[in-house]
Amino acid sequence: MKVYQRYLAKEIYSAVSLVLLAFLMLFAFFDLINELQSLGKGGYQLRHMGLFVLLTLPGHFYELVPIAVLIGTLYALTMLARHSEITVLRASGLSTALILGALTKIGLTFVLLTFIVGDFIAPPAERAAKQLRLQAMSQVVGQEFRSGLWVKDDLSFINVRSVLPDSRLEGIRIYEFDRQHVLRSISEARQGEYLPPGKWRLIDVSQTVFEKNRSKVNRLPEAIWQSAINPEILGVLLVMPERMSVASLYRYISHLKDNQVRTQRYEIAMWKKLVYPLAALVMMVLALPFAYLQDRLGAVSVKVFAGIMLGITFHMLNGLFSNLGAINSWPPFFSAITPSAIFLLAAAGMLWWVERR
Repeated sequence: MKVYQRYLAKEIYSAVSLVLLAFLMLFAFFDLINELQSLGKGGYQLRHMGLFVLLTLPGHFYELVPIAVLIGTLYALTMLARHSEITVLRASGLSTALILGALTKIGLTFVLLTFIVGDFIAPPAERAAKQLRLQAMSQVVGQEFRSGLWVKDDLSFINVRSVLPDSRLEGIRIYEFDRQHVLRSISEARQGEYLPPGKWRLIDVSQTVFEKNRSKVNRLPEAIWQSAINPEILGVLLVMPERMSVASLYRYISHLKDNQVRTQRYEIAMWKKLVYPLAALVMMVLALPFAYLQDRLGAVSVKVFAGIMLGITFHMLNGLFSNLGAINSWPPFFSAITPSAIFLLAAAGMLWWVERR
């Protein structure tokens, strides 16, 4: 790596790390405040709350990297421009293309880091956070069994073979006991769908009721099951589609296609997982035109504020196009890449404008 590339890398890595740390501390503080309302429920104590917030940080890290890269790079380049270092580099024969090449090499570190955290660290950390919270609040959830997920609900034990990402249940068994711990009934259902608040619609139900010295079997096409169990509790085994790993999304999409179920939302999420890390490169390109502007056209603080606004806009567009794509059945790749493409075009237009000046 050349001297100017090492110097740029040092300044950008320092600025981005500082911005990212500030954002993570801010989000951790908000999460901590939000968790205070659950403090004291069951055995949920301060140590559980702190660990829960800590486990949610990888998810925030994944979401914040592009914004932090934009603000950090913008700040670093603006400070270099303010001290005329960018001007010296350009006067020494360093073209815009070479600077972009240097920024791309620097940005590849952020691309790789974003993908690793988003695909391998954030999903298991989020599952662990949910598991910790539920266990500390005395909501018993067992998941380490070959027979599937086991959940205790008052006097009943529920066994679920699989929990799907859209909160539907497959292969449900409900063992209901009385106050003397005597088994009263066993209900089996092929599938369950949540009906808020606090109800499940069970499909293809077979119920065995035990009455003293005899038992009887009832078969129903549908039945309503009242329970305190909800998708949030059962969701301890999974994460939102946007937080799932690429491999998990691919397997689940294949499962949905085999069952002829709509896959639009999950395909968009999978493409976003592949495209989103590249947003760090787009943000670095977007920051470059600000470095070319003379300091008299705007103070450093104004440019940093502009970076924050652009970062928020990117985050909003990312969510907007995901929802619009799912609603309007747009091609998943188009829905995932459009926000980054818009910002890349904006960066190219700004570079063209400042070069003409």
